[in-house]
Amino acid sequence: MSERFFPDGMPPPMADATTLPWWQAAAEHRLVVQRCTACEHTRHPPAPVCPQCRSAESDWLPVAGRGEVYTYTIVHRPIAAGQELPYIIAVIALEDAGGVRMISNLVGLDPDELEIGLAVELVWEDMSAELAIPRFRPVQR
Repeated sequence: MSERFFPDGMPPPMADATTLPWWQAAAEHRLVVQRCTACEHTRHPPAPVCPQCRSAESDWLPVAGRGEVYTYTIVHRPIAAGQELPYIIAVIALEDAGGVRMISNLVGLDPDELEIGLAVELVWEDMSAELAIPRFRPVQR
């Protein structure tokens, strides 16, 4: 198991037919984004139809999980019992994902050290054997 950042009381994410392949890849610690096979537009979160060309055909593009903080908010009120405060929710501009930005949590840093453009890397939080959540931390040098 990986390091845990959030308490067990956090509600688990819900998967559906469109998002299930994404969650299956995440459980294997593989970060992927959906890519339209007609026009190659990338997107996240997964969707049944390409917003660019309206094609229903897609595949999954593996990405490295590096990027930078595009924007963020610092949360000071818990949504689950036992949650450490404050915590950071950020929009991460993934560097090799065709312009995709992903919402996740930033971990491993003091909120006072946070800034737009901070280089970050992927770290996985294993919630169970079947569920892993992508988080991001400052790039380890």
